[in-house]
Amino acid sequence: MDMLKQKQFSVITNGRSTINITRDIETAIHESNIKNGLCHVFIHHTSASLIITENADSLVQEDLAFFMEKLVKDGDPNYIHDQEGPDDMSAHIRSVLTQSEITIPVRHGHCGLGTWQGVFLWEHRTHPHQRQITITIQGE
Repeated sequence: MDMLKQKQFSVITNGRSTINITRDIETAIHESNIKNGLCHVFIHHTSASLIITENADSLVQEDLAFFMEKLVKDGDPNYIHDQEGPDDMSAHIRSVLTQSEITIPVRHGHCGLGTWQGVFLWEHRTHPHQRQITITIQGE
């Protein structure tokens, strides 16, 4: 018999950075008592995103940030939408280039990520924000 469990939580960011939320996902899976199925993670924002990347070496996140800064510049004079400052439109573009949702397998009651994988909230704004995330776990 399939079960469905859902949990929402907040993450307070310190501005542009990546925050490892893998433990929050693991906790939600454990609390759901679902042993095998799927875990869907969704962020309710248009200027932050979710990524799966290496969790063992923080230099990976630094290199990703460097790459994104080169690709999508803050304060580009060609951007029309700048109501909240020079990082406004660039944050929206960065979130479109990444993901607002991720689906992960649940295996034996645990998050089915690879050995060096972690799930990160990627804050694209330069100032702190409170971000809402919904985790939905379905399975048996």
